[in-house]
Amino acid sequence: MEIGAITEYIDVAQVTLYVFWVFFALLIFYIRQEDRREGYPLEADGSGDYNKDPWLFVPTPKTFVLPHGHGEVSVPNDKRDSTDRPVPGEKIGDFEGAPYRPTAENPMLSSIGPGSWAERADTPDLNHEGHAKIVPMRIDSDWAIADGDTDPRGMRVVGCDLIVAGTVKDAWVDRSEQMLRYLEIETEVGSDPRRVLVPMNFVVMKTTRDRERIFYVHAITGEQFAHVPATASDTQITLLEEEKITAYFGAGQLYATPARQEPLV
Repeated sequence: MEIGAITEYIDVAQVTLYVFWVFFALLIFYIRQEDRREGYPLEADGSGDYNKDPWLFVPTPKTFVLPHGHGEVSVPNDKRDSTDRPVPGEKIGDFEGAPYRPTAENPMLSSIGPGSWAERADTPDLNHEGHAKIVPMRIDSDWAIADGDTDPRGMRVVGCDLIVAGTVKDAWVDRSEQMLRYLEIETEVGSDPRRVLVPMNFVVMKTTRDRERIFYVHAITGEQFAHVPATASDTQITLLEEEKITAYFGAGQLYATPARQEPLV
């Protein structure tokens, strides 16, 4: 027999190939189990029936310990978002994949389309030391606006209709990423003044004809600043609150005015 041969019909290279095939098959099986930890079983869009996968592909529950003492979570757990949070809208047609039309008085709070938000934890995002990552500058003296940069505090904010929504009172910084995340403004619209946060992603600094620097927000109108979702605390923001606030401005790209929902042509 030649070098490497085990018998006249089997050699080391052949055994190695078979071992690799078995390993690769087990790897694919493992990955197909792991990707079913959340979001399964799938739900049919039309009938709402569950597409139950074969029991062989459903993994056994695994417990994850959350950081900073936030407890534990086990998945899969058969929890369905639609159970506690039904869609506040109706389909525009009776066919699979039909988009939803919001039915609420304020569609920007319906969590539909560009305003969708996920059920994230209602706790602040923390850094490695266990402190809140995103805080207003007024409570952290280590942060200041760099020399030569524009201080946003005191500047006016206008909506897409150029109505003044309020004035910037403070800036919220991400202490881990070292950047501005939100502008805190005191509204001048609605029945009562209130403090709301505006994500920096939706803000553009502009200069008026009178050479005044303002913040322009194209996503929503000036009056709609009165209904921006609030935060429970005035010194920190939770992951869930971030989702809802950002979703509100995202929804404004489609629902802020009736014209935005119409075709361009």
